[in-house]
Amino acid sequence: MMYTIIDVETTGQSNRMTEISVFKYDGETVIDEFTSLVNPETYIPQHITALTGIDDDMVADAPRFADIAQDILNITEGTIFVAHNVNFDYKVISGEFERIGIEFTRKKLCTVRLSRKLLPGHRSYSLGKLCNALNIDLQNRHRARGDVQATVILFELLLQQPEATEVFKEFLNKNSKEATLPPNLPKESFESLPNTAGIYYFKDKKGTVIYVGKAINIKKRVLSHFYSKTKKAQDMVRETRDIDFENSGSELIALLMEDAAIKHHFPVYNKVAKRTIQSFAIFSYEDRNGILHLASNKARLTPNPILTFFNVRDVRTYMEKLCAQYNLCPKYCHLQESVSECSHYSITNCKGVCRNEESTEAYNNRVLEAIHAMSNQKEDVIMREKGRHSNEEAFVMIKGGEYLGYGFIDKEEQISHIDDLNAFLIPQKNSIDIQKILRTRLLEI
Repeated sequence: MMYTIIDVETTGQSNRMTEISVFKYDGETVIDEFTSLVNPETYIPQHITALTGIDDDMVADAPRFADIAQDILNITEGTIFVAHNVNFDYKVISGEFERIGIEFTRKKLCTVRLSRKLLPGHRSYSLGKLCNALNIDLQNRHRARGDVQATVILFELLLQQPEATEVFKEFLNKNSKEATLPPNLPKESFESLPNTAGIYYFKDKKGTVIYVGKAINIKKRVLSHFYSKTKKAQDMVRETRDIDFENSGSELIALLMEDAAIKHHFPVYNKVAKRTIQSFAIFSYEDRNGILHLASNKARLTPNPILTFFNVRDVRTYMEKLCAQYNLCPKYCHLQESVSECSHYSITNCKGVCRNEESTEAYNNRVLEAIHAMSNQKEDVIMREKGRHSNEEAFVMIKGGEYLGYGFIDKEEQISHIDDLNAFLIPQKNSIDIQKILRTRLLEI
């Protein structure tokens, strides 16, 4: 079996290559080598120069990646791509090939993950600390050739371990998830994730939650992060040391749990909205002819809102349904403006108040019925949801229009009144974000 052991240096955030070193290894000895500085065609930040020693002047006359692409293709052809934290180096190289319109595909092995499996018990598996613990001479740290030379010695040591044949075979299995898992994430942590609805937590080496997500299928969603090509996702999975989870039973409960967890942990990789969510409200007023209108406006400009929404589309959709249900006039529901008579494209059941074919009193009575129905949505509501297992149900509790929390209850429990659910309630804070989550579901009830 032939291997190419590889290391690259980059510009950092833009991830453009500044140096590459490739050692071709046949399992016993290095039989070929390709090492070169690379002109990244972009600026090298000072902190990267401080780390690698590579600056703009050093790469000014170096070949561009396109100039050395064929050399890399030739030396790696028919080999297994090996690197310490292989997903990083592989992503950089495949990204450079992608920029010049060439697909780069190689089987790969990660010496971080192999070391964790075959050389367990070390406090750190970073290349520097692992080499120090194993007495591997590592010179020119953070230069491609120096790092590759040390990785070759480490790789030889891994090949000599008693279980190496089985472990290598397992890691090379194309169906194995090992190659896509973050290098510092134990396989057991990923394998423990369920294929059920809930939320998940990415944690760093200190156990700090750095990301919270929700999913209908937790394991499938987590795996998708590992395949993501965005820099944010790559940085996040590189920091991940553990993944925890909570089952929810349903997507709605997962959304509520996710919102609460983000507000509790403030994870660095979650985008928390800094601006106030715009809300819109339905209100009513009486015109000079005594006709009751239903209209909408920004909630902050509405003194007595009947019902609140979080985008204009939802307000209009709801108003159209209300108009059709109660035979209201699109003109007086402000679905049509500057018209003498309504002529809505889909709502055609107006009884003619706009054409003086119906009395104001009869029309207003139906408007009052609609207002009463909207107001009733602020009463006590219990939403029933799927539980976390077959013998359980979940619920979301709203009292007086205010969200109080959610809970889980055994199906054999006898519940005769809403207050009986208080013993199973997991109290949560109400917020405009929660109201936005619940609004769509409430309108379906």
